[in-house]
Amino acid sequence: MLPTPKRVKLTAGAAEGDHPLTAFDKALLQAGIGNLNLIKVSSILPPQCVYEEDFPVPPGSLTPTAYGQLVSSEPGREISAAVGLGFSRDDYGVIMEFSGYCSEEEARARVEAMVREAFEVRGKELVDLRTVAVSHRVRKTGAVVAAAVLWY
Repeated sequence: MLPTPKRVKLTAGAAEGDHPLTAFDKALLQAGIGNLNLIKVSSILPPQCVYEEDFPVPPGSLTPTAYGQLVSSEPGREISAAVGLGFSRDDYGVIMEFSGYCSEEEARARVEAMVREAFEVRGKELVDLRTVAVSHRVRKTGAVVAAAVLWY
């Protein structure tokens, strides 16, 4: 059984690359998580998980992460990604992620709306909402990533 993460941080990055995968890798590096082995998780923030601006994660660590990402090879296209964290008073919260062909502001608004809806359908009180978003105008092959990194 895996331990339950107790810390969460938000990060985002955008980059260009010669190939879709290298653009994504560069966006991960720009976000500060390119040297981690990300384990994609879904949308529940563990109980008593505390938000921190930043914390170190050793390179190569298997790292639970909820993220939205998009890669495009369409020059001139704006791409964006966002992640939102919703905290309850003393119980679990939610994580919502989004990526799409839109502005950073639209991406942020979408994850905020999704967090609010997720709390509403659960009948929970939302006491804190945090987001991160990023956008990028594609030159050749661009990538964006926004992530909620969970740690122990």
